[in-house]
Amino acid sequence: MIVLASQSASRRALLSAAQVPFEALSPGVDEEAAKEALRADGLDARQLADALAELKALRVSRRVPGGLVLGCDQTLSLDDGSMIDKAADRADAERILKLLSGRVHHLHSAAVIALNGEPIWRHIERVRMTVRPLSDSFIANYLDQEWEECRWCVGCYRIEGPGVQLFAKVEGSQFAIQGLPLLPLLDFLRVRGVLAQ
Repeated sequence: MIVLASQSASRRALLSAAQVPFEALSPGVDEEAAKEALRADGLDARQLADALAELKALRVSRRVPGGLVLGCDQTLSLDDGSMIDKAADRADAERILKLLSGRVHHLHSAAVIALNGEPIWRHIERVRMTVRPLSDSFIANYLDQEWEECRWCVGCYRIEGPGVQLFAKVEGSQFAIQGLPLLPLLDFLRVRGVLAQ
């Protein structure tokens, strides 16, 4: 069994569907404060996702001696390198979707496993995503339907739902988009004997 240092419904669903035995615990991390501190240190989007995933894994690992603790995080960077965070409110979500419209962005999905307060495995995947040009009316209708679900998602989309309609092209793993580099994780869990070879 592993411990998922997250309450993310998407990550829980991915692990359940893959038949990975797990329990979920909240890491109790102030993500916004941690992000600000890490950004002040000059971390880029990929490094930030990795550092936040490690922070969550370590925080829970210290409470679960001997347990394999999985921390995850995602960051989004635009084609110019600037980063986008989760929307503060619906108006911010509209602004973000207008900003992404017709552009390429990269989603960085990081996973870190900690054991006894030390990171022992990590993997980061980058997905290149091209958003099609979006009309104002499409964005408004989309948020009418999806706001309560997508408000928790960086980029304001759930690719496993109506959010797929935002895209013209996706290059990379859908699992990573949903919040977890699942295939490398499954390989690691087989090596550790958590899953059958």
